[in-house]
Amino acid sequence: MITSFDEILDRVASEPIRQMAVAAAGQREVLEAVKQAQERDIATALLVGDEAEIRRLAEEIDLGLEGVEVVDAPNDLAAAHLATQAVHEHRADLLMKGYIHTDDFLRAVLDKQTGLRTFSIMSHVFLLEVPDQQKLLMVTDGAMNIAPDLEMKAAIVMNAVYLAHLLGNSCPKVGVLAAVELVNPNMPATLDAAALGTMARRGQFPKCIVDGPFAMDNAISVGAAQIKGIPGKVAGQCDILLVPDIEAGNILVKTFSFLCNGKTAGVLIGAQAPVVLTSRADSVEARVRSIALGVMMHNMQRHSRLKIGRIHF
Repeated sequence: MITSFDEILDRVASEPIRQMAVAAAGQREVLEAVKQAQERDIATALLVGDEAEIRRLAEEIDLGLEGVEVVDAPNDLAAAHLATQAVHEHRADLLMKGYIHTDDFLRAVLDKQTGLRTFSIMSHVFLLEVPDQQKLLMVTDGAMNIAPDLEMKAAIVMNAVYLAHLLGNSCPKVGVLAAVELVNPNMPATLDAAALGTMARRGQFPKCIVDGPFAMDNAISVGAAQIKGIPGKVAGQCDILLVPDIEAGNILVKTFSFLCNGKTAGVLIGAQAPVVLTSRADSVEARVRSIALGVMMHNMQRHSRLKIGRIHF
């Protein structure tokens, strides 16, 4: 099982180099990440955005553009659509968000004609490297789905489980987060968590263990779970944290990144191709880690499905 970003970087360096379409590429940190991805033999780039700015910055950071296609776009929205279309038409293997607002970027990804929609719901997964536990912890969804209902949460779980399997975890433990670890009728997140746990016990989630509700402490700390008397195989040992809404997930990950100097990566799952989706404020290193994760996802077939009534995910 892969337990660090270095392992991901090492693995993709030995695999075929992939072509990456970058939307709104005219920013120094974005191009620095592209440069590092090229130097590490991870990915080459198709750069979309303000061509003059892209070429100016590339010269400043000594990024060679020989053989690199640079597509001029009049604005960020156009850049997102052109980059997404390149992936849609198989002229690139994966898509990367550059210096553009996430909602504008996702508008292109979700376009019915030239976007990357599939039969599955799309959701975002943050990957966090937790050195003390020697693992990569997943947090979902802190970047795309604002306030998912029960059905959406079930699908989001399966997206994250797919990524966990890709990283070598054959049966990930999924903890459904809330503010408390007890079911409270006045707290909808705890009701959803209890329902998801019941679904798991009825065999609706393949190749994973789902339980909840958990507060953050007893989701990641065995000691905290023992003190509070919370039983089960998931308590304190979560591999995947399903957050109740986008605010909780976004705050959790950015606290880990900016206050704790934690290593993160971010990708979108459920699209036709891997989508590298990071914050505009993310470091170059976080972008490179996310590119490597996206490359690792390339060409991997998805098998796990979830059944809820007549609806299949």
